[in-house]
Amino acid sequence: MQEIRVSSTLTVYHDGQFWVGMFERVEGGELRACRVVFGAEPSGEEIQELVCGRWNALRFTDPIAHADAPKVVSNPKRRQREAARELRLRGPSTKAQQALSEEREASAQQRKACARERRELEKQRRFDLRQQKRKQKHRGK
Repeated sequence: MQEIRVSSTLTVYHDGQFWVGMFERVEGGELRACRVVFGAEPSGEEIQELVCGRWNALRFTDPIAHADAPKVVSNPKRRQREAARELRLRGPSTKAQQALSEEREASAQQRKACARERRELEKQRRFDLRQQKRKQKHRGK
């Protein structure tokens, strides 16, 4: 039987203008990230409502390979110490930032392609309309 480990972290930080929450989810050796902008400093209730109530609505990036598997630690005091150490030492991982930037670039490319297609369709529609008007004038109607 294959064992799947899932690890999720939320890092809340101030980026100079807004309070931002960075979700990182490692599942089966794949990292997915999600960025949430809070605006003002979030309260504990807001964060709990986001994690418990709106978790399914969060849009995570496509998975990228992640070599660091979550550590298996059975001692709860050790887990608490490690969590406190993580809070002191680290912000959002560079892999999460990289995943978000790749997702942003991919969506920009897709948006450009859709806009280009819409422009071409509109141009073709206007051309067909002009052609139709010319034919009607030529017929004398």
